[in-house]
Amino acid sequence: MSLLPLGGAAGPLPTAPAAHAAPAPVRSPFTPFSPASLTRHAITLLPLLLIGAWAAADWRTFADGATRLASADPWWLLAGLFFTCMGWVAAACVRQGALPERLPPGLLLASQFAAGAANQVLPASIGAHAVTLRFLQNRGIPLPRATASLALYSLVKPIAKTAVLLGFLVAFPELLHLRELVPDERTLLLVTAGVTVALATAAVLAAAVRPLRRPLVRCVRTALTDARILHTRPSRVLALWGGAAATPLLQASVIASVGFALGLPLSWTQVTLALLLAGTAVGAVPAPGGIGPVDAALVFTMAAFGAPTSLAAATVIGYRVLTVWVPLLPGALVLSILVQRKIL
Repeated sequence: MSLLPLGGAAGPLPTAPAAHAAPAPVRSPFTPFSPASLTRHAITLLPLLLIGAWAAADWRTFADGATRLASADPWWLLAGLFFTCMGWVAAACVRQGALPERLPPGLLLASQFAAGAANQVLPASIGAHAVTLRFLQNRGIPLPRATASLALYSLVKPIAKTAVLLGFLVAFPELLHLRELVPDERTLLLVTAGVTVALATAAVLAAAVRPLRRPLVRCVRTALTDARILHTRPSRVLALWGGAAATPLLQASVIASVGFALGLPLSWTQVTLALLLAGTAVGAVPAPGGIGPVDAALVFTMAAFGAPTSLAAATVIGYRVLTVWVPLLPGALVLSILVQRKIL
């Protein structure tokens, strides 16, 4: 007897109903964000909040500088703005020259533009270094190499500035008669003692604190290796040392352009030498963006070269408006965008 059912051949076996994919959960508008998302949004808005607080605290300086610049020669101010933009290009060249890996030029320039805004909030270039370190890590650069590039960047810039200063003094010996600009023995002794104490403290901490010794030794070893590799590549040497030497010259060009717009009776050479001397004298003071001590020293130095004190002060205020206030809000917006897109 056939075991098949009546009516012919067996049909297809019944199959289990297909499991439907669970629909993706829809975020309700009342669902709270995760802590990571809230932190990212807070970091995005933090630069704008800091800039707003700083603008409220320093509004008089901005208003005074803007009033004086309103009657200045606009073409010289445009020249100063051009040299300001070239300063970010020079900073990007130095950053690239301090690293063996090739970085995307557009993103590197954007990160330096954003780092300029962060540098005006925190002292001793901490803000700029923090932005650059975050950018390098997100580009896949290991932390020891990224830290070593920051150390090389910080070391090359004062060496290049000193070389430019010595070159100006050799090329223009007639400016050496300004003895009031030369610090006395007491000031030189205090500076030497401060540098010695700082180096000795760092050495003692590195030798006594074991958790600091290993990363410090690794950083120094990486820095020495990278410096040796970089100086075998002519393109890196040109970017590193050329960009570092061009930075003070571009800054002086911004000051000279503002001074010419206001009628400052000094030449570009005198303005450049005044900036180099002022930056060398008080550039180590940890002020945000060097604002404060460098400004006072620059006004004093330009007055020693024969400029009226009021006009020298107006020139410095205009210089700060062009290099700090004008790019501050765009730089903060770029910083927020880079953080939002996880580039930083």
